[in-house]
Amino acid sequence: MLPNPARIRFTCQPGCINCCNQKGYVYLTEADVTRAAAFLGLSSAAFEKKYIYRTQRLIRLRKPARSQCHFLQTGGCGIHPAKPTQCRTFPFWPDLLQDEDDWKATKAYCPGIGVGNFVPLEEVEKALAEMRDEEE
Repeated sequence: MLPNPARIRFTCQPGCINCCNQKGYVYLTEADVTRAAAFLGLSSAAFEKKYIYRTQRLIRLRKPARSQCHFLQTGGCGIHPAKPTQCRTFPFWPDLLQDEDDWKATKAYCPGIGVGNFVPLEEVEKALAEMRDEEE
């Protein structure tokens, strides 16, 4: 666990898309699919056909050929108001907050970590709870 999660400074930096450019996948919940589809004016089925890869256990965004995400634009997220839970709660992911080395590795590419006012512990706990609730 980080030395003191109540002492985390984080402010997302305008125009920064470093977190979106990391290798990996964006995993979704059914609620994420519904929200993103509605934002784009698509049915959930149409959104899924175009953007989703689904297994029996997981739902994730398909990756386009030359990008990490179909919705990643130069200035940020093209579906920002309907961002998936995984994206919305970054960097307050349980695995990052539980391991100081992972937090430091994330800080190496995220210029918002260590910047700005301290994030209230309640806000960190809310993000953690949202991640846990969406995983169930």
